[in-house]
Amino acid sequence: MDERRNSIPTILEDGEFDSYSDQELSKLLEMLIRTNRVLEQECILFESYLHRVNPQAVRGDNPDFAGESAFSNLTRTSDGSGFADTTTSERKENRREERKKKKGEKAKEADKPILLTPEQKSEIATRELEELRDEIEKQKEDWGKTMDNVKAEMEEVEIRVSEVKKALYEFKRDIVQQAVNRRTGRVIAERLLRYYEDKIRSKDAVIEKVRLKNATLKVQKNKLHLQLKQKEEMGEVLHAIDFDQLQIENKQYLSKIEERNAELLKLKMTAGKTVQILNHYKKKLQSLSQESDTLQCEIIQRRELLSKLNGIAEIVAVEKAEAEKLNHHLREQMENFRVPVVMDYVHVKKAHQHELARKVKSWERKVEIASMQAQR
Repeated sequence: MDERRNSIPTILEDGEFDSYSDQELSKLLEMLIRTNRVLEQECILFESYLHRVNPQAVRGDNPDFAGESAFSNLTRTSDGSGFADTTTSERKENRREERKKKKGEKAKEADKPILLTPEQKSEIATRELEELRDEIEKQKEDWGKTMDNVKAEMEEVEIRVSEVKKALYEFKRDIVQQAVNRRTGRVIAERLLRYYEDKIRSKDAVIEKVRLKNATLKVQKNKLHLQLKQKEEMGEVLHAIDFDQLQIENKQYLSKIEERNAELLKLKMTAGKTVQILNHYKKKLQSLSQESDTLQCEIIQRRELLSKLNGIAEIVAVEKAEAEKLNHHLREQMENFRVPVVMDYVHVKKAHQHELARKVKSWERKVEIASMQAQR
């Protein structure tokens, strides 16, 4: 990349673009775009470093020596681009021409840009990276404190909401439900006043407890002031070293507290996950119990159906036995059946026919007699 970047100015200085083809010009354009992006990122990095090291130079208070004051601790390049004050005031009159030449050379040297070596660029990038990491850590600490404050405020709000809900529940239970006159449908004023008087008494009791606690704290404060004065008089006042030691111990305890808070947060997250898993398994158990109840009902229905089918099967078996018995009896009758002689059958039929004809004639005679009697 550095070789390409160094070769780009020579190509631009030559200016012979007519000899390049369209493909070469497009490649050169892409190379210039990539180089400009890299240079832009480097400029942003150097500007942030310069703003951190020398903010006045970034604001433009001293533009002639902005780069020199910022990079004074970094070594210059070895191509002779440093500044030198070689003028002398003793030989002004004798060497005016030499002074003019030197001024011209100085102006040329001042016009040259200050170049940075890769080691200097790497050092600047490393410093900026460390600064960025420190800033990220600081922001993490600030956001952690903000999150802790927000969590504390949320817990306080939850406590207040629970207290308000409890007071509302007690008011509904004691006043809305029990202190209403059934005949008029209105709240009894005596019970309402008694309820508020009880609440005021309880608040007064809390205020009295807080006042007593405040008084005891004031007494302890006065005792501590007296002890401190006695120590000052006896020369047992803490020195700066003791305060430093206390600060170190305080930092250690704060780090331990942060570790315990982190562990507590992890345990809370674990408990939340466990509660979620427990709720999942409770729902699953409920669905399985419902499914078990439905299966038990189906089993009972199937057993009742099976008992009915068994009874029907017994009845069918009895009917089958009776049918088989009847079938056997009919088969025996069929086997023992003998067809009579045809003439006997004809004689029987003729006798039956004569009998029927005789009965018909007797009934006709009876009808005639009845009709004659009716005519008379």
